[in-house]
Amino acid sequence: MRPARLITAIATAAVLLAGCGGDTSEGPSGDVGPALAAPINLADCTDWNNATPDERLGTIEQIHNYVGGPAPGTGTGTGAVLDEDTAYDLFERACEPEYARGFRLYKLYSRAAAFGGG
Repeated sequence: MRPARLITAIATAAVLLAGCGGDTSEGPSGDVGPALAAPINLADCTDWNNATPDERLGTIEQIHNYVGGPAPGTGTGTGAVLDEDTAYDLFERACEPEYARGFRLYKLYSRAAAFGGG
């Protein structure tokens, strides 16, 4: 099993176990597991590069919910999303160069998803 998939499986299991509390709210939750300290719409490549693997996976899940959730104010429609491995690989590649330190993660994600992948 690839390391990213193993980490994903462990993180998913932890989120599922922690999420058995009966939350009845609708829409994406901001509490999906450990994530970057920056708000999801401000998280950038510097945050990604300084994050732990668990924080990175939690951030990918938050971005997935943010980008793929219902359109604000309408409650309908969804945005294009990436699978976790594709998103992780995208951020690893895109955030590697020094000039990318200020790139917003959700923008990288949503643009890659719109074109069908990383």
